[in-house]
Amino acid sequence: MTRFDIDRFHEILDTLSRNKSRTFLTGFGVFWGVFMLVALVGGGNGLKELLQTNFEGFATNSAFIFPQPTTKPYSGFRKGRTWSMVYKDVERLKSHIPELQTVTPVLSHWGGSAIHDDKKTGCTVKGLLPDYIKVETPKMFYGRYLNDMDIQQGRKVCVLGKKVYKELFPGGGNPCGSKICIDNIYYNIVGVDYASGNINLNGRSETSVLIPLTLMQQAYNLGDSVHIICVTAKPGITMSSITEKMRTVVAEAHRIDPTDEKGITVFNTEVMFGLVDNLFSGVNFLVWLVGLGTLLAGAVGVSNIMMVTVRERTTEIGIRRAIGATPLNILSQIISESVILTAVAGMSGILFAVLILEILELGSTSDGITAAHFQIDISTAAGAVAMLCMLGIVAGLAPAMRAMGIKPVDAMRDE
Repeated sequence: MTRFDIDRFHEILDTLSRNKSRTFLTGFGVFWGVFMLVALVGGGNGLKELLQTNFEGFATNSAFIFPQPTTKPYSGFRKGRTWSMVYKDVERLKSHIPELQTVTPVLSHWGGSAIHDDKKTGCTVKGLLPDYIKVETPKMFYGRYLNDMDIQQGRKVCVLGKKVYKELFPGGGNPCGSKICIDNIYYNIVGVDYASGNINLNGRSETSVLIPLTLMQQAYNLGDSVHIICVTAKPGITMSSITEKMRTVVAEAHRIDPTDEKGITVFNTEVMFGLVDNLFSGVNFLVWLVGLGTLLAGAVGVSNIMMVTVRERTTEIGIRRAIGATPLNILSQIISESVILTAVAGMSGILFAVLILEILELGSTSDGITAAHFQIDISTAAGAVAMLCMLGIVAGLAPAMRAMGIKPVDAMRDE
């Protein structure tokens, strides 16, 4: 920076300091506008992530089919009839609906207790097949997931949910190879799943113990019963387009009215994810609307204070014109003052917003895992800085044009 530039910078700061109260109020307006914009954008992103953690791991094109008492009479049966799905329904869906990519059954047993040494905790036992991983992706912390060899060899193995693991092994460490007892049956632990999605599919992931489906059929004498059938669609196929077809296939096999949506319930996650996306699209629009509106209000304040400053400095500007200052010199000075005021206040707002967002992010961190990222990305920060510079130029343009129009004779007359 040259000596001239340094002098000009000190001159600008001196001018702003002469109007401390107005400068502070105007700067605070810009500060608050930028703070609101950055904090709302970062906070909105964090809240979206927190909400999405409830659906963590679940395929977005999946659906869950489960039976409930019928609500319509059909084929000589009265409404209110209870019924159960069977394993053949899995085969029927696979053969009749080629649009499905995965069809896998789930069995559940509530109210179980897992015991290891002197530790005991309640849990939900789930019987699964290895292809269930395509419906809900596990987050393996230790060991492995269930595999085909477990099914073929009838192994008594299990995968623990996060909460079950922590209560049975409070000291931590790898539990694989240890045994737990559930309902008088001993299982070898082969893995720990840290998935924390809050979709309650006959029990939350973190409070469940997963065992092979065939083993559960034998252990609890369930025969070929199926509690839930989980499906995913092939790429390019929307689950909504085949929901009625799935309901019809199951209904025909059990003599249920195909239009009985409650009797054969199909929970479509595609609709749920769509609702979340639409919700936050509206939230983002509102965030930007409020943030930009507050920024514009701050820019108007900057323009007003610069206009007052020009009016108070009429004599000074006229004298400078008289001793040789060009209109461009006057223009650059006024706009520089406006840009510096806007930039200093705006950057302070960004830094304060980032600090608040960092505190929120630390508050959402548990066990070294961050549940949601509240910080803004670098492109948003760069865009905010560029916007501040543009607002500073625009805010100083009208006062600068007024200053350029001051004639030395008029300035002397005012004096």
